[in-house]
Amino acid sequence: MSKRIVLNEISYHGAGSRKEIITEVQRKKLKKALLVTDQDLIKFGVAKQVESILIGAQIPYEIYDHVKANPTIKNVQLGVNTYKESGTDFIIALGGGSVIDTAKAIGIIVNNPDHYDVKSLEGAVFTQKRSVTIIALPTTAGTAAEVTINYVITDEDEKKKMVCVDPNDIPAVAIIDPELMYSMPKGLTAATGMDALTHAIESFLTLGAWEMSDMFAIKAIELIHKHLKNAVENPKNEQAREGMALAQYIAGMGFSNVGLGIVHSMAHPLGAFYDTPHGVANALLLPYIMEYNSHSDAAPKYKQIAKAMGIKDTESMSVTDGVEAAIGAVKSLSESINIPQKLSEIGIRKEDIPELAISAFNDVCTGGNPRITSVEDIKELYYKAY
Repeated sequence: MSKRIVLNEISYHGAGSRKEIITEVQRKKLKKALLVTDQDLIKFGVAKQVESILIGAQIPYEIYDHVKANPTIKNVQLGVNTYKESGTDFIIALGGGSVIDTAKAIGIIVNNPDHYDVKSLEGAVFTQKRSVTIIALPTTAGTAAEVTINYVITDEDEKKKMVCVDPNDIPAVAIIDPELMYSMPKGLTAATGMDALTHAIESFLTLGAWEMSDMFAIKAIELIHKHLKNAVENPKNEQAREGMALAQYIAGMGFSNVGLGIVHSMAHPLGAFYDTPHGVANALLLPYIMEYNSHSDAAPKYKQIAKAMGIKDTESMSVTDGVEAAIGAVKSLSESINIPQKLSEIGIRKEDIPELAISAFNDVCTGGNPRITSVEDIKELYYKAY
């Protein structure tokens, strides 16, 4: 059975690497950029760090900043219209997962206009043409949207998050500059960091996992264990920021190519129904679903998770002890950085759980879960986390 790995054409890593925008614009003979970002990044001066590079190199650009957390079909369609009207020929995506996901959808639709409805991109879709050139610069250390073939758009009418999977959407260039992440507040650093940990753990346990993806997942877990708490407590710590920037990218290299599981399936409806930040939803649900998935063929791998999380003497542990150690380490890290532990704490309504469970079961990520599940199982997991 063949296994596929899709990665960026090129990626740059390290403090100050945003300057490589010039290198890539010149290499690809690009003319004018659509800078896709959000209003907070403009307000707090992060966008200026990229704009100054464009201005200095005399690279023309237009700004599209109508991106919200949990971006919608309307956000995407307005972005497509802006791209066409402004005479741009490539996209610079500066932001977290919401911004980069929006940029991916814009880039795909510009070159595949029959998908302007956005809804037809849901699921595994093989579009005919590759996206317009995207240079992606993440400002959070969590989603790894800059290296994945996935993006998530909210259908507000249906109250549903659409997971779109298409090798043609991956940004041509990823620039992971930790200096762009210094302005992240503690809560966002914690939530996005736990999002990255969820990506690593789910991709390690998913049915599609194999040797190469396991390598990415374990290294990402090790780096997150080492750097996340420090990044939360010391936002200007260069080593912690760089460690988390690298960790989330490595996790993305894995999960983008092998899939995820029901942590993401269950997190997506929370974003669609309540606009819950994706990282918070994943972080809260992760320990509950790790326990649920420990009753599967993936259970022996929990010892490796525990070891990567800094637990000693895992080789001599039983499978049961390894499961407990891994879950305990994840829960301990989560609590230490003040992640909410119950759905009731973040405004989820108990009466909505049956509808949430149906939505989660139908999510594209459910098929990769290591334990075969059902609507009833997912409903009970929501209740347990409530």
